[in-house]
Amino acid sequence: MAAESVLARAVPGFVQREAQQRLAAAIADTIADRDVLLAEAGTGTGKTFAYLVPILLSGARTIVSTGTRALQDQLFLRDLPRVRDALGVDLKVALLKGRANYLCHHRMEQAREDSRFQHGPLAVQLQSVEDWSRHTRSGDMAELEALPEDSPLLPQVTSNAENCLGTACPSWSECFVVRARQRAQAADLVVVNHHLLLADLALKEEGFGEILPGAQAFVVDEAHQLPELAAQFFGEGTSMRALVEVGADALAECREVAGALAGLQGPVRALELAARGLRAAMEVLPARGTATRALAAVDVEPAFALLCAALRALLQALAPLREATTGFDACHLRVHTLHTRIERWLAMDGCEFTPDPACAGAVDGGVALPIAPHVHWYELTARGFRLQRTPLDVSGPLRAHRDRTHAAWVFTSATLAVEGSFRHVAGRLGIDRARELIEPSPFDWNQQALCYLPTGLPEPSSRDYTRKMIEAVLPVLEASKGRAFLLFASHRALLEAVDCLHGAPWPLFVQGSEPRHALLQHFRSSGNGVLLGTASFREGVDVVGDALSVVVIDKLPFAAPDDPVFEARLDAIRRSGGNPFRDEQLPQAVIALKQGTGRLIRSEADRGVLVLCDPRLRGRSYGRSFLSSLPPFPTTGSVTDVAQFFDRSKAMLNKSLLDLSAADHPWSAGNAD
Repeated sequence: MAAESVLARAVPGFVQREAQQRLAAAIADTIADRDVLLAEAGTGTGKTFAYLVPILLSGARTIVSTGTRALQDQLFLRDLPRVRDALGVDLKVALLKGRANYLCHHRMEQAREDSRFQHGPLAVQLQSVEDWSRHTRSGDMAELEALPEDSPLLPQVTSNAENCLGTACPSWSECFVVRARQRAQAADLVVVNHHLLLADLALKEEGFGEILPGAQAFVVDEAHQLPELAAQFFGEGTSMRALVEVGADALAECREVAGALAGLQGPVRALELAARGLRAAMEVLPARGTATRALAAVDVEPAFALLCAALRALLQALAPLREATTGFDACHLRVHTLHTRIERWLAMDGCEFTPDPACAGAVDGGVALPIAPHVHWYELTARGFRLQRTPLDVSGPLRAHRDRTHAAWVFTSATLAVEGSFRHVAGRLGIDRARELIEPSPFDWNQQALCYLPTGLPEPSSRDYTRKMIEAVLPVLEASKGRAFLLFASHRALLEAVDCLHGAPWPLFVQGSEPRHALLQHFRSSGNGVLLGTASFREGVDVVGDALSVVVIDKLPFAAPDDPVFEARLDAIRRSGGNPFRDEQLPQAVIALKQGTGRLIRSEADRGVLVLCDPRLRGRSYGRSFLSSLPPFPTTGSVTDVAQFFDRSKAMLNKSLLDLSAADHPWSAGNAD
């Protein structure tokens, strides 16, 4: 494409690649034909530019969806302006996040009256929010870097779909969410994240209708994440936090109506006590499990009965106040919704998963939505709980919503295929027919990387597996002089590894010891650090250069056996005549391993060793499925080969430094002429 030569001249560091051009051409054809494309683009392909160029040149009204807010910001603030300016196209673009990312003027006013935020550090935080609110144009809370992500103030100065007052809000005319939506609806290209994309497709009350009516193209980046996020989205749930917050909001509203406090204090207090009583009753349960298991505990079912009674009492107390203020009306609706969701969670008819009665006969845009089985489950946190109803299969809703758009759809990621096939991800996305493209990473894996499979390790279920694994990895870390990610299947294994590495000569950076962005920054700047993390570090982490030269994965990343949704999904596959391991467990684990592998080589100059410790890679027949899905790098079982690899890397680095020195000072290489 001629656009590549324009980008090469205008964008610093842009490298033309044949794989990128083929991907861009496939996307251009897909947009033109309003078709569906599944495209795996290996690390280094340059897929961001590959989809931005045809989008901008086509002029099609487009939604680009990314996996995280951080990727949204990178795409909108860095990549998109570069490509748009280089191509010289004049299209309106907008960045749109979920409503909880924007300051709510009304709730900020309410927070001023809250005693929790009138003294101490939280009062200082509130003052900084108020100062910032006077000059911000976007209202995006991400602009306030000094505000901790876990600050109790944050949910009090933002809104969500439950507590937003909508057009009845006294601050509606200056609402940052409304303004952001208006900018998006007037734009030609909108950058969103997957949660917001799903909300828009389902016309769910995350916002105020469609983001971009009549969008002609959708690009879903990091598309491997979409099925799991869709399962969360198309389900429903509630939490102890939601129960406590609705009571607090009802009491805060009493400031507006004389005499209201006397009638609400008792019911709100009873609701809080009932929620805490339920949490105490669930203390005997595992951290996660099915509703059936929860209700089998002696005190849990009576605790739920008390909670439902408290919700009904608060609902009755709020009823005569509904017309007094819009806030009371909103609280009444929230309490009703919470009660309905809990009743629905409890109504399982004696089985682990049931059809969703709320979807029976539902029609969306003229498309009848299938009735999907849901699994009912809970999760305990340190001081609370979540109750969830999650659909086992989201392919039907995704297909129905996608068909309703009549638009082009591009699903892309570095990890979509398993052994060269899109069958698994296509099934989960509800895609029956699509164009397909696999572009391997353009990196020279044969020269840049090595895969080390340690020998002699016990089975991963062995009690001393982590200790033996660390013993096998130590020679690698000595050869690399640290500079490693060690990724573990569980927090327990991570903590055990920290103990094993106590006194090691490299600085250790442990997940959870500080915020993620700070941990990564300190790891990069250390020069020889060893970072220990779990599954969350398998993707969305980009460390380019010598700071990361080794990635160690302790076990094959099969889903946790205590995940009730996953277990129910496997059971549903089994009962329908499928093979749970072949159809779900294996492909999911292969994609997860590919994500972890992708942390190793991030540029043409990177060199590194991937250490896969799990002996099942060689001892089980399914090990071939993992190895054949990885990049084409050489594999060894000898730690001597690892040491020689790093010796060669050091020699190549020294030669590069000499070449640079000679270029800067020609006389130093004997070129005095």
